[in-house]
Amino acid sequence: MFLISISLMMVLRSTPLRPTSVRKADSKCAPCHARIYQSYLNTPMANASGLAMEKLRPGTYLHSRSNTEYNIAAQDGRAELAYRSLSEPGVAGQLHLDYFLGSGHLGTTYLYAIGDYLFESPVAWYATSASYDVKPGLGDLDHMPPPLPMQSGCLRCHMSSVQGSVPGTMNRYQGMPFLHGGITCESCHGDADQHLATKGKAKIVNPAKLSADLRDSICISCHLEGDVSIERAGQSALNYRPGEPISRYLAFYVRTGANLTERAVSEVEQLSQSTCKRMSGDRMSCVNCHDPHYTPDASHRVSFYRAKCLACHDQAQFAKTHHPEESDCTNCHMPRTGARNVLHVAWTDHRIRKVPEPTIAESQSADQSELTAVFSPGTTQRDEAMANYQALLEGDRSRESVAWEQLNAQRSGLGKDVAALDALGNISAERGEREEAEEAFRKVLELAPSDLTALSNLGTLLAKEGKLKEGEALLNKAFDRNQDIPGLAMNLARVQCMTGDGQAARTTLATALIYCPNVDDMRRLLTQMGHCDAAGAK
Repeated sequence: MFLISISLMMVLRSTPLRPTSVRKADSKCAPCHARIYQSYLNTPMANASGLAMEKLRPGTYLHSRSNTEYNIAAQDGRAELAYRSLSEPGVAGQLHLDYFLGSGHLGTTYLYAIGDYLFESPVAWYATSASYDVKPGLGDLDHMPPPLPMQSGCLRCHMSSVQGSVPGTMNRYQGMPFLHGGITCESCHGDADQHLATKGKAKIVNPAKLSADLRDSICISCHLEGDVSIERAGQSALNYRPGEPISRYLAFYVRTGANLTERAVSEVEQLSQSTCKRMSGDRMSCVNCHDPHYTPDASHRVSFYRAKCLACHDQAQFAKTHHPEESDCTNCHMPRTGARNVLHVAWTDHRIRKVPEPTIAESQSADQSELTAVFSPGTTQRDEAMANYQALLEGDRSRESVAWEQLNAQRSGLGKDVAALDALGNISAERGEREEAEEAFRKVLELAPSDLTALSNLGTLLAKEGKLKEGEALLNKAFDRNQDIPGLAMNLARVQCMTGDGQAARTTLATALIYCPNVDDMRRLLTQMGHCDAAGAK
């Protein structure tokens, strides 16, 4: 596609910025809620993230297809990731791992910072296999992957008080990217300042006392993914607060006929299809079975969840119709099944089927099917267009013509919708509609002068049209804030060479290589730039 390529890995902070732990952040709640506080500290949510050394899992992993070896270990009191290519001498390095993400219940990955930029490790530890493997989507690469930029939207369900990245950047943060490790009390109960100042007299959000929509929004905000999710016009999911409808910020879409057991984070969708939920309606929610403040250990898990079933289902009737030797209701009615989009992870089927069926593909061509909004009242034609565009970005080429038709039809009505204008500009450029693309990107820059997509793609468009100086100025402005993006660096370097500034071109590539030393295309281009003379012939 025409879109700038965001590539992956290395400057380094001497010590990581230290977010507050859940134990400390929630200690202000402990005096009045001591029992809940103590039990919550052992839940996966409370342990969803933190400093890397708190949950370091030493190990070595060889990715055979790329012939790259990774070693995760503690060294001099720091968590370290060493990597080396076994087929390309000299391609090796070591990274300081700053944070972990994932409680370990399903898996754990690590984050590292280079200067102000935050990245995710290319390998993760998976609980099912008790071993390391590459992240989803990297398994088929025959070369070492470039760095994985860690955007704020990917942090918000594992950390608390997540901060937005610097405007006009993907993964550059001023200070800590999040203030608290794990999920704090306020993540579900809202700001507690007034509640604490008045010694409990001022109300705080109690999910159990909210309307069904607002209650369920708290869970949906992190436990619903859909096939595609998009931010509503002018909204950021980082601004969601408990007590609000999540649909104000996000719209979720699923493919018609999609197999819900093959996609991660689909529990809410599955539950909505269960007989239990359909018969109970709004009376039933996630918390009927799950206690957010308590997670039973292995020895109590079966009895805990069986008691949840028996709270609604008559125990005497169960004794007549069910196998007395099987006390675990979930073994038959909520079996574990693998998620196609996440390696080595088994997810519980929340459809709660009376007679479980073999897990088979439920659609023949889900990737080609239409997108339908779920749990998202009030969706608009704009939202549908952006959902189709997002599916296109994620690799579904069948959405290209649909996204183009929908965005183009709304061209005159997009107003100040920066995200939609960027999408229109990108897809117009890919289709060769340069004037339309330029118009869209210029509108974006009037509204958001530092917008990365508009700066980089309009700069590239103008350079291709021979407007080198204007194109270079836009690309330079984007690169000043995003020095870790290989595609942007290479585009800028080529334009700088064309204007006769070989030294600037080499400096641009050398700067980007600090963050992406193993990107072969960029290394080769830097070598070629040695021939970029003042005439700009190259």
